[in-house]
Amino acid sequence: MTVTLKAMSYFTTAVRHGNIAKAAEVLHIAPSAVATAIDQVEAAFDLTLVTRQRSRGIQANASGRLVAQKLERLLEDYRATMAEGADLKQSLSGALRVGYYAPIAPAFLPPILASLVPRGHDVTVHLEECDNDTAQDGLLNGTFDVILFVSEGARPTVQFDPLLKAPAYCLVPEDHPLARQPSVTMADIAREPLVVLNRPVAGDYYRSLFDTHAKGAGVAAYASSTEMVRALVAEGQGCAVLNMKPLTDVTYSGGRVVTLPIADPVPPLTLAIGYDKSRPRRLVQHFVDGCRTYFATADTGHRYIVEPSGD
Repeated sequence: MTVTLKAMSYFTTAVRHGNIAKAAEVLHIAPSAVATAIDQVEAAFDLTLVTRQRSRGIQANASGRLVAQKLERLLEDYRATMAEGADLKQSLSGALRVGYYAPIAPAFLPPILASLVPRGHDVTVHLEECDNDTAQDGLLNGTFDVILFVSEGARPTVQFDPLLKAPAYCLVPEDHPLARQPSVTMADIAREPLVVLNRPVAGDYYRSLFDTHAKGAGVAAYASSTEMVRALVAEGQGCAVLNMKPLTDVTYSGGRVVTLPIADPVPPLTLAIGYDKSRPRRLVQHFVDGCRTYFATADTGHRYIVEPSGD
């Protein structure tokens, strides 16, 4: 038989006051409820723990005093844990664990965090790059507090807010003939060798674009990172189709690339932020609100996209 927290509280209060009626008065309950709690505790331990006296007085025996002491400690630990949990929910301190499937996250996450992490608060940020499925798994199993991911691959159980619609654009070397055009078509791109970002969700998305709008396009290289795609394009290995762009046209290898809007109507990808909307910690909500504000501001968030031709 288990003992409820309520029974523990009633029992220890009665032992402390040595009187059922007094305990009931302190607890604002009926004396019968205190008497029932004492019976429940004694039944759980299969021991007589108190001696009943006249006028509802009680006297704990040696076993009763020992049990009352142990239950008091359990109740103190419980109250402390609940208080710490409340502090954790309201605090702007602690660990913030962010999983991200956002190829150019290093371009926008540092400035967002720099503006959000409060000075004087003990905040430790854990950032982990992963694929779209791993990010969602991590949110659902508690590895991450919040994720940045592509919502076109969102699972039904993942709650999220869209942050930015990122249209597809074409990436070409600085000295490529297409670089002098104001925009390109998918047919233009199909005539060039392609460098394809081969990541979950993104890979399927780009293959769908090519199958729909640029059949027959040849693939020169696959790469699993945006920066590798950019470096290969800068070195003349081909053209690429991407969605979000860094704020620089210089690649890691020192080459330069040019971004061009695509004239054809092609679907965008959506950068989204996923988190538990029902019970977010204050620090998580603070980060989510900051990300939404950042990408809603035209002169910040929209620097990372190339608007389609004609928009």
